[in-house]
Amino acid sequence: MNFHETGIKVRFNEVDAYRVAWHGHYVAWMEIGRSALAGRFGLDAFQLAELGYLGPVVNLEIKYLRPARFNDELTIRTRFVPVESATMVFESIIVDCDGVKLAAGLTTHALTDLDGVLQFQIPEAVTERLDAMKTWLARS
Repeated sequence: MNFHETGIKVRFNEVDAYRVAWHGHYVAWMEIGRSALAGRFGLDAFQLAELGYLGPVVNLEIKYLRPARFNDELTIRTRFVPVESATMVFESIIVDCDGVKLAAGLTTHALTDLDGVLQFQIPEAVTERLDAMKTWLARS
């Protein structure tokens, strides 16, 4: 399965006292990539809410490999990872302009209704969109 790619540039305010991108920004960058991919299929946070559901992050994993620095042009590679449970899992890989991997991570999202009631099966409207995403990623 292939990845959706989103480009960003490291801004001055994202660099810390060590002159590298602060580690917390990598999580935000993963969210940028995930939102871009999900939005293509009607599943970004607002679109999901319009369907009557929320997708809170219940698990976050990230491994930092190399630092990003001010003005670096990065690519966030994102894909949906099919799992057996009623959750949505997204993999993110952040690379520099030479394709060197800087960080890699996963986010796991539970699915709730708008009142926060956990869904134990992914609703049909969401499943249809996830299936379209999987098909698109397989072709990309």
